[in-house]
Amino acid sequence: MPTDSITTAEDAPATVPATTPDLPRVEELLSTAVEAVGGVERPGQVEMVRAVQQAISSGDHLAVQAGTGTGKSLAYLIPSIRHAMTTKGAVIVSTATIALQRQLVDRDLPRLSEALAPKLPHQPTFAILKGRRNYLCRYKAAAGWPEEEQDQLFDPREVNATGRMVQRIQEWAEETETGDRDELVPGVNEQAWRQFSVSSRECLGAARCPSGPECFAELARARAGESDVVVTNHALLAIDAMEDFSLLPEHEVVVVDEAHELVDRVTSVVSGELSETMISVTVRRVGRLIEQSVSDRLMEAGEQLKDLLAVAPAGRLDELPPVLGLTLALVRDAAWACVTALGPRSGGDKDDPEGAGLRKAAFTALDEVHDTAQRMLDAFGHAEEADRAEVVWLDAATDRRPPVLRIAPLTVAGMLRDKLFGDRTVVLTSATLALGGAFDGLARQWGLGSGDGKGEKDGWRGLDVGSPFDHARSGILYVAKHLPQPGRDGLPEAYLEEITELIEAAGGRTLGLFSSMRAAKAATEALRDRLSVPLLCQGDDSTMLLVKRFAEDEPTCLFGTLTLWQGVDVPGPSLRLVIIDRIPFPRPDDPLSSARQRHVTARGGNGFMSVAATHAALLLAQGAGRLLRSQHDKGVVAVLDPRLATARYAGFLRDSLPPFWPTNDPGKVRDALRRLAKS
Repeated sequence: MPTDSITTAEDAPATVPATTPDLPRVEELLSTAVEAVGGVERPGQVEMVRAVQQAISSGDHLAVQAGTGTGKSLAYLIPSIRHAMTTKGAVIVSTATIALQRQLVDRDLPRLSEALAPKLPHQPTFAILKGRRNYLCRYKAAAGWPEEEQDQLFDPREVNATGRMVQRIQEWAEETETGDRDELVPGVNEQAWRQFSVSSRECLGAARCPSGPECFAELARARAGESDVVVTNHALLAIDAMEDFSLLPEHEVVVVDEAHELVDRVTSVVSGELSETMISVTVRRVGRLIEQSVSDRLMEAGEQLKDLLAVAPAGRLDELPPVLGLTLALVRDAAWACVTALGPRSGGDKDDPEGAGLRKAAFTALDEVHDTAQRMLDAFGHAEEADRAEVVWLDAATDRRPPVLRIAPLTVAGMLRDKLFGDRTVVLTSATLALGGAFDGLARQWGLGSGDGKGEKDGWRGLDVGSPFDHARSGILYVAKHLPQPGRDGLPEAYLEEITELIEAAGGRTLGLFSSMRAAKAATEALRDRLSVPLLCQGDDSTMLLVKRFAEDEPTCLFGTLTLWQGVDVPGPSLRLVIIDRIPFPRPDDPLSSARQRHVTARGGNGFMSVAATHAALLLAQGAGRLLRSQHDKGVVAVLDPRLATARYAGFLRDSLPPFWPTNDPGKVRDALRRLAKS
């Protein structure tokens, strides 16, 4: 852990070099920054900036819950910049969403850099860095790379739409200065973008690629390597920590914003899948490079897998069926035969870049097929459930894709502990971390140990700096205790009546958050005839346009599902009521969450509380957090699920929510909403 990041006389470690500049304290830098942006210094922000500075100084990890309006970006950026100035190294800031990345790079960091420049040795610099797949590959765009084999499409209109997107990318490629996919507006689908991008494993490398000196991804890495603050995402952070090669600049400090998303994002990175489509694409990539008889073995193994998965029931696999085991072994061995037939991995690199590209793409695809098949075989055969490390399941076919066999780790705690937290200081922050009033649940998932949830233990500390909002005076938490428990057959009539009465009392101005898309659409269809206010539903248009319409027209209501829980930021009178139809537990048949619950129980823990209740608490808190987005906002969070008042786990869930004034009285809530509607 770093110990040389503090330079003031009071607390500078003995290891700080004598040449380290004497920089202002973080409190002074914070005051300067707040004054420059015309803001107001908040007690929670001051507490957080001091805590982040102390974590960097001590080398201990820090988990900070900072409610909406705290100004947490400044609170972690200022100590980060100060550390970068003293060590000449970068600080990595990782986010879960593109929206926060853009906020940091387009708004927060430019203003902060300008404000702090007079007080620091040089004006702070910053850059954004994404995975290689997010940048256009000049070599591939110039047709020096084999054309990407496309999955079969069932709708000819989609073929035409993808063709138009490809043409737009080609035109954009002639003028872009960054090659960053997010700068291509409107966006394009993954199928079109794949024809112009490569993964890190497919890339030839700057030294061997004819377009290496102009590579957008390499230029972005170079800019990051010269910057004080590098903004990236959780996926790239995980890949950098877990792979043998480095993607990010050398760093001693990482700030993980939106840290409540970290486990899910890392899980996605280290999960794998296998399907007949994936194998057939691999065969096409390798087919022209080796004897057909060898590639035919892999194609035949893929056909066997296709036939087997077509008749297999979807869901989690607790035991390996013998026929599936034999098929996976056939796939693995056939893929390895192709790898062997390809010969040395470096063959033809210098004199034949096009051939090198073909071979690299083939090796990458074959490695993925071989390693995933072996990994799935290794997932079974454990004598005890507690010894199991991964779960395998089958996703059923849809209209757009065939059945897919998937694998994911039952926990990423060990990976995070060893690879991310092991040799650097990590600050984790979000508005939602202290679930049930403690940090223990997420700390265990991060691999930090249980701690005591509030103080220091095992090299980490949890801190809740609160929120500048007066939740008890500004918001009501209403739990409809009188309603029946939600069932599996859609929304009961009593729920529809309750929603109608609440929306009428609020005069619209409602964000409805539903546990499934089916429930959101059913509620929209049932209520449009009952309500006199406009009612929008997720899927009617792009989410961005729907939220814009919702924010601009006060009576309008917007219904949606989980993808909206964290994506809506609507301060002001357009949002006075947030309705949550039910406690958002994972589906009982969800393969990964159900396997994780069972695994925790087998190891002596409480699987329900550690997995299902923690998942629900996070989503409930995120949903309730949509209500108050500014100091002047007021309103109601209405949870229709009576279990939030009656179940044995209800206290844990309520303690995870902001401290609104609670009630179960529908009359009081409707009266309050009517008063707000008139104000």
